[in-house]
Amino acid sequence: MNHLLFILFIALLSSIVVTPLARWAAFRTGLISIPRARDIHGVPVPMLGGAAIYIAFVVAFIFIGTRDYMLEGVSILLGATLVSLFGLIDDRRGMSARLKMSGQVMAGILLLIGGVNVQLFSFPLFNWLITIVWVVGITNALNFLDNMDGLSGGISLIASAFFMLLALMNDPRQILVATMAAALMGACTGFLRYNFSNVSKIFMGDTGSMFLGFILAALAIKLRFLSNVPLVTWMVPVFVLGIPIFDTSLVVISRLRRRVNPFTTAGKDHLSHRLVALGMTRREAVLTCYLLAGACGMLGTYMTQAHPKEALVVAGLAAIVFVIGLAWLEHNCPSGVARKHPYTH
Repeated sequence: MNHLLFILFIALLSSIVVTPLARWAAFRTGLISIPRARDIHGVPVPMLGGAAIYIAFVVAFIFIGTRDYMLEGVSILLGATLVSLFGLIDDRRGMSARLKMSGQVMAGILLLIGGVNVQLFSFPLFNWLITIVWVVGITNALNFLDNMDGLSGGISLIASAFFMLLALMNDPRQILVATMAAALMGACTGFLRYNFSNVSKIFMGDTGSMFLGFILAALAIKLRFLSNVPLVTWMVPVFVLGIPIFDTSLVVISRLRRRVNPFTTAGKDHLSHRLVALGMTRREAVLTCYLLAGACGMLGTYMTQAHPKEALVVAGLAAIVFVIGLAWLEHNCPSGVARKHPYTH
């Protein structure tokens, strides 16, 4: 536990120190987010916060010291580096969705080379395909979620905290998951000091959101639950990352209904935008997402200890709530515009 606290502190301190430097570098290089019609910020904001998160994580990674899992740890870090570079290029020059997904697939292949893959089936090819789909899906989910100050960083902080807790609860040998989750917690916490304030001083950009999504996807794959059966345990990471999954599902379904490409079209149709459209302030909407993420994480933790029959009942009820939530939000405030409470923010 002391080692985890040390890793968390190193990442936190590094993030607090590096983020202002990243902000300065963004102004010097012109990597600035200029407000557009779909954006909610009214002034130009520097966009190198993701680089600060990455550097803080790497600094903490140096002190992890898990030689037994070095190949897996390096493959995760290399994959995260690759998606971060693609994100940086997208922040700087723009990039097609297809090209970004190609980078995410390549990063997923790096995980496979390092031995990090889903282990649900006896046939390896199925496991490899699910691994790639999961990595691409979660990486994009966190990228989609980065639409309000503090949202993607805060949700990643909460998810990594649950991943660290689950690793410690279910198998003390999951040192790599616990330490990398602690590093991610520290990096996100330090960044949020500058991002989740009255006036955001820096954005993470695709550099950060894709990095966070990839790391969380990889840690979810690495988690092992010795106290329950695979029929149940595969659902645990899905619960922990329930808010990004719900938000992405909502956006994709909504845009397909409007006959627009979900990955090339942007808009105020995310969960956070719709909460604002229902009358919340932006900060209240983000904090509500935090609370929902915490509830999802607690359900995921419960699932690790639940009897398979009980777990299936909980999963069924959660699926019903999931579908009802999608339908209700899409009906009452499509595209972030409430029927009874017009969007005026």
